[in-house]
Amino acid sequence: MAAARAVALTIGDPNGIGPEIAVKVAAVLADAWAVPPIVVGDPAVIRYYAERHAPQLPLHELTATTGAPAAHAITIAPVSALAAKAFVPGSVSAAAGAATVAYVKAALELVRRGVASAIVACPHSETAVNAAGIPFSGYPSLLARLLGVPADRVFLMLVGGGLRIVHATLHERLRDALDRLSPDLVEAAGLAAVVALRALGIDQPRIGVFAINPHGGEGGLFGDDDDRITVPAAQRLRAAGIDADGPTGADTLLARRDRDAYVAMYHDQGHVPVKLLAPRGSVALSIGAGMLFASVGHGSAFDIAGRGVADPGAILSAVELVASPAMRAPVVG
Repeated sequence: MAAARAVALTIGDPNGIGPEIAVKVAAVLADAWAVPPIVVGDPAVIRYYAERHAPQLPLHELTATTGAPAAHAITIAPVSALAAKAFVPGSVSAAAGAATVAYVKAALELVRRGVASAIVACPHSETAVNAAGIPFSGYPSLLARLLGVPADRVFLMLVGGGLRIVHATLHERLRDALDRLSPDLVEAAGLAAVVALRALGIDQPRIGVFAINPHGGEGGLFGDDDDRITVPAAQRLRAAGIDADGPTGADTLLARRDRDAYVAMYHDQGHVPVKLLAPRGSVALSIGAGMLFASVGHGSAFDIAGRGVADPGAILSAVELVASPAMRAPVVG
């Protein structure tokens, strides 16, 4: 297992399982990779988990003059964002939500400086971040805002169980998601999927467009939403030379399993099949923002935070994905 890229690994919500799994991943890769990941977060929080899960490894803090990760150690990019009294594993708090965002900002600065070329973010809590007064519906929208990219051009691609599913809409009320769907939005999700697939080494991507209504509306029997929205979007994709199938009912397209990626219209349409096949092992790529940014499909698991039983497998997969030499270019849309 060889790394080609330095990865900034943010600890996510410091009161969830993020810091624990970040430390576990850093420990696994400390001796396996020439360029170990850089753990981004509050040093006190990282040290708390390092003492419990990687006591054999020294901690190496980046500074303005030592701007490179160290082998055989856990490298930290220190961010003082959480007061000591606010570090309470298992609790949901505004302070932890604000810290989660601070870690992402610090990781973006590492990318800007050329210290890291990709970011993997451990699980966040939307409740905690919004409690801090920061509008937040997931990492894709946050990334768009921080990078100055239109929010409707950054999408989530959930990867797991042999599936890659891009979400045209994500964390919002279903009624609002359906009202927001448009041919432009669905087309943009499809285009972002194609660019991401090419970055993943798939030269001739094949995508499938899920219909909004059962059976694609059954010729108007179940509504005209697909005729107005997904049909013209798929036609535009094909006109651009893209191998785009659909719109077809999600159940039918997934049963065939002959596409490299699929475009889902709303959260559960895309999340359910991936999480059925990879319950806690899915990787969440943010695509369309012009950089490599990944997280995972599971949450902060506050019920087990601090207990030492969190599984780092999904974050390890995310790090390996964005650091792979096969990743040929930034995942842009």
